[in-house]
Amino acid sequence: MNGMGAPAVDKDEDDTGEGEGTSHVVVGGAARRRERARVDSSLLVVVLLVSAVLAQDVLRAALSAPAMQTWTTIFVAVVVQALPFLVLGVLLSAAITAFVPAAFFARLLPRSAPLAVPVAGAAGAVLPGCECASVPVSGALVRRGVAPAAALAFLLSAPAINPIVLTATAVAFPGEPAMVWARLLAGLLVACAMGWLWQRLGRAEWLRPRVPDVHPDRGRAATFWGSVRHDVVHAGGFLVAGAMAAATLKALVPARWLGAAATDPILSVLVLAALAVVLSICSEADAFVAASLTQFSLTARLTFLVVGPVVDLKLFAMQIGTFGRAFAWRFAPATLVVAVAVSVLIGTVLL
Repeated sequence: MNGMGAPAVDKDEDDTGEGEGTSHVVVGGAARRRERARVDSSLLVVVLLVSAVLAQDVLRAALSAPAMQTWTTIFVAVVVQALPFLVLGVLLSAAITAFVPAAFFARLLPRSAPLAVPVAGAAGAVLPGCECASVPVSGALVRRGVAPAAALAFLLSAPAINPIVLTATAVAFPGEPAMVWARLLAGLLVACAMGWLWQRLGRAEWLRPRVPDVHPDRGRAATFWGSVRHDVVHAGGFLVAGAMAAATLKALVPARWLGAAATDPILSVLVLAALAVVLSICSEADAFVAASLTQFSLTARLTFLVVGPVVDLKLFAMQIGTFGRAFAWRFAPATLVVAVAVSVLIGTVLL
């Protein structure tokens, strides 16, 4: 028996040693891969800088071209106008995320789901931020027992009708005060319509809110600055992409192409709706991009402003991560249809 037991102990010791050795190999391999990645990144930066120095004459000639100067002017103008509102919105959104508990919103809502939908939609005005803030808060509301219809109404209204967004719209369209009211009314109607639609047709098995990682030892200050860093990186990146796209449309795309799309009432709405989905611009900055598209009608630009905050590629990805694929693949297309229809209706009446 002792003879039989000894090999077992030896085997365990061998297995343990082998496991530890394998672990050290894996860790060492990961460290070497990270080191190679850092070296490759540094080498790439050096190569780009050297290439820029060698090609400076070509770059100078390209940058001095009239089309490029127009592109640069429009890009800088859009970014400079939008950046203060983006920063203010990010700071306020981070403050609410860090210091206002999700239960606060739950206590404000009526117990009746049909009544809770418009209240939740109106409550979206108190969350100054884009969907980067509204999606996590909506997920927390669902997990804490709030009716999904109300939580989804809040999800859509918060990035669409909050004070930062409406103020930015007023600044971007100084001669069109009706645009602010049209955006407010259209955004609220879309949020309520989708909440009531979910209340009537939605199924519980489609909605699977993910439970986030909990860090009980993380202080409020750390949460605040973490939220600021996250939103600045994400929203700022999409702002730059949107400004680049707007500048490209104005400077490089032939005017007759945009003119052909802009003169057709139906095509202009569809083009800007598709553009809003693809660009995924933060709602605190999209008004300045829309204002630069002067060849399109106010109704088409309203569609751009209404569609962007409620259904775009960034929001679609966040909905998958928070509520699951079954939800996002049904909710996003329905939201797009409702947003286009409502924006055309409101634009026709008010603009």
